[in-house]
Amino acid sequence: MDHLLTVLSQNPGVFYTGVLVLGLIIGSFLNVVILRLPKMMEQEWRAQCAELMNPATGDAGSEPLGCAVDSNPPSAEPRLTLSHPNSTCPHCGHAIKPWENIPVISYVFLGGKCSACKTPISLRYPIIELATGLLSLTVALYFGVSAFTFAALLFTWLLIAMSAIDFDTQLLPDSLTLPLLWLGLIVNTLLGHVPLEDAVWGAVAGYLSLWTVYQVFRILTGKEGMGFGDFKLLAALGAWMGWQMLPLIILLSSMVGAVVGIALIVVRGRDRNIPIPFGPYLAAAGWIALLWGNQIVTFYLERFATPTAVPAY
Repeated sequence: MDHLLTVLSQNPGVFYTGVLVLGLIIGSFLNVVILRLPKMMEQEWRAQCAELMNPATGDAGSEPLGCAVDSNPPSAEPRLTLSHPNSTCPHCGHAIKPWENIPVISYVFLGGKCSACKTPISLRYPIIELATGLLSLTVALYFGVSAFTFAALLFTWLLIAMSAIDFDTQLLPDSLTLPLLWLGLIVNTLLGHVPLEDAVWGAVAGYLSLWTVYQVFRILTGKEGMGFGDFKLLAALGAWMGWQMLPLIILLSSMVGAVVGIALIVVRGRDRNIPIPFGPYLAAAGWIALLWGNQIVTFYLERFATPTAVPAY
């Protein structure tokens, strides 16, 4: 690893170009994750419901909570994974060729349309690819050629996938939040970005802080203000950056969430009773804090913090 880092540090242009290209490729894969992972979760839930409702269990007369009778049993459905079946046009079923799946470039050359049926392709696909490439390059430029850069890239990619999934479905999958949490603890054990003790307490404080807010809100209003995935995501951010960075992350995410929420209500007439996913704002605040958190805190303390008065004797 040290030898590879030495070679890359001697060829920074190759390193940064490689990170950008890798980010674009990962962005294409993240589009698959964003689209398929919620469907895979739903397929698994339906299979579990079908198993619970099986007459062989001796409880055929009752219907488990959240399980509805389905005329198409899960066993008859093809099993969906991130690699199977191959990508196709959702409108005509045209199999996507390798040259039609080049990040950003294919979208431009195809004119944003399916090559077979000419149905417009969602602009979100190239946006995710380009955003992943540019954010990856930003991480590489900030941290330079280092082992932590590769860890921060994984951190970035997971946050992008979780943000888009939460925006679409208001779900933060355990299969993404929990690996991010454990990865943060492992990275700080091996690379020492923050002391391991701070990382552990960051995970604990991150989870308990939102869990406490959730419980208080539920008691006062009788409603659930957020999902458990938000607790796990903030715990993961605490595991990466330590408990000291949690106030900044919560403040930034709350400010952005409030501004966007009010804008949606005022500009687009969104029903204020419709929940707004909090995960994308937590993810954005966490990514900003990883790169510039210390500078933001230092700037605030230098500009706005009131010095403690020392009594005269």
